[in-house]
Amino acid sequence: MGHPENTADREFDIVLYGATGFVGKLTAEYLASAGEGARVALAGRSADRLQAVRDTLGEAAQSWSLMVADASQPSTLDAMAARTRVVISTVGPYLRYGLPLVAACAAAGTDYADLTGEPLFVRECIDLYHKQAVDTGARIVHGCGFDSIPSDLTVFALHRQAERDQAGQLGDTNFVVRQAAGGVSGGTVASMTNLFREASADPEARRLLNDPYTLSPDRSAEPELGAQPDARWRRGRDIAPELDGYWFGAFAMAIPNTRIFRRTNALLDYAYGKRFEYAEQMSVGRSIAAPVAAALATGASVATVELGSRFLDRVPERILDRILPAAGTGPSEQTREQGHYTVETYTTTSTGARYLARMSQQGDPGYKATSVLLGESGLALALDREQLSDLRGVLTPAAAMGDALLARFPAAGVSLEVTPLN
Repeated sequence: MGHPENTADREFDIVLYGATGFVGKLTAEYLASAGEGARVALAGRSADRLQAVRDTLGEAAQSWSLMVADASQPSTLDAMAARTRVVISTVGPYLRYGLPLVAACAAAGTDYADLTGEPLFVRECIDLYHKQAVDTGARIVHGCGFDSIPSDLTVFALHRQAERDQAGQLGDTNFVVRQAAGGVSGGTVASMTNLFREASADPEARRLLNDPYTLSPDRSAEPELGAQPDARWRRGRDIAPELDGYWFGAFAMAIPNTRIFRRTNALLDYAYGKRFEYAEQMSVGRSIAAPVAAALATGASVATVELGSRFLDRVPERILDRILPAAGTGPSEQTREQGHYTVETYTTTSTGARYLARMSQQGDPGYKATSVLLGESGLALALDREQLSDLRGVLTPAAAMGDALLARFPAAGVSLEVTPLN
C-alpha cells in the first residue's frame, strides 16, 4: 500500500489525551494560547475533570469538545483515534498504559505524538505496529518533549547546514547540556521506575535497554564502533576546543535520547553518516571541584541504571510509593516559569568542517518547555502536512517533522542556531 492522507475529513485536528494530568494541563494551556485555530478536543477518563480543565483555559478553548476515553477500554481509544488527524498523548508510564492507544492510531491511520523516554516501549511499538502504520499512513512519533527533541533536532539542524554547505556527512558528534534548571514530577519518576522494573524482571529487556541500537530498524545494518557508553566523564577540550576548562559528566536522559537519534539516522538512510560516534554529556562547570563533581554524577548515573535495571523488581511497589513523588504531581508554577535550558551539539564533518548547534528555551525543561515542544509537534503533524517527511510508521521527531519543527521554533520561543566554527 502507499501512504494515504486519509484524515483530511476528520472532525478534529488534534485530540489531547491525558489532558487532566500534570503535563496534559500544561499542553492544553499552550494549545489554547498558540493553537492557530486548530480544532482541538480534550480526552481522558473523567468528563468532570476534563470540564474543569477546559474551564481554566480561557475563551479560545470553551468550544473544544470533551471525550471520555480509557486505556482499559480499547474501543474508546479506537473511537477517539477515528475522529482526529492527530492524537497527543501525555498518559504514562507508556510501557504500562501506552500500547492500546498506539494500536488504535496505527489501525486508523492517525498520527500520534507522545513524551516517552522509555526505549522498551518504543521497541514494542516498532515490533507490533510499525508495519501496520506504514500501510495505513500513520506517523507514530515518540519522544516529542525535552526527551528527545533538543538532541534529535540539533543534530538534524547540523545535518541540514552541512548539506547546504556541501561539507560532507557528520562525523564525531557530541550533545552537551550547558545549563538547565527545573523540577521533577511524579510522572517522570513513575516512568523510569517502571522501565527499570521491567528490565530487572526480564534479561532480554535489560539487554535491549543496554544496546545503543535498541531502536534500529535493522540491527545488522548498524556499524560496529566499539563501546559507546551512555555515561561519560570527560574534559571539555576532549569534546570541543571551545569547552576547554569545563568538565562534563553523565546526562541522565542519554539512554532514550541516543537511541532516538540513532533511529533517526537509520530512518533517513544514514544521511548523517555511518562511521561516527554520538554521545551526550552534562556540564558541571569549570571550578576546582568540577572534575570530582563530574565523576560523582557519572558514577551515580551508572549505579542507578545498573542497580535499577537488575534489582528493582525485588523492591515492593508499596515501599516505592511511600518514598517517591506521586504521579500527577510536579514542580510549582514559580519553578516552571523560572526554569530554562541551553544545550549545544558539536560536530566535525567528513570534510573537516566544524559546526555548533545551540538550542535554548525559557521554562522548566521537563514541563513548561516540554509542553511547548509537544504542542508544536502536534500542530506540525496536524497543520503542516506539506512540510512533513514522506516516511510513515514508528518514527522520531526529526525523521517525521524535522523541517516543520525548525520552521515553527522561532514563533514558539525556541531558539536553535547553527554556527560554523572554522
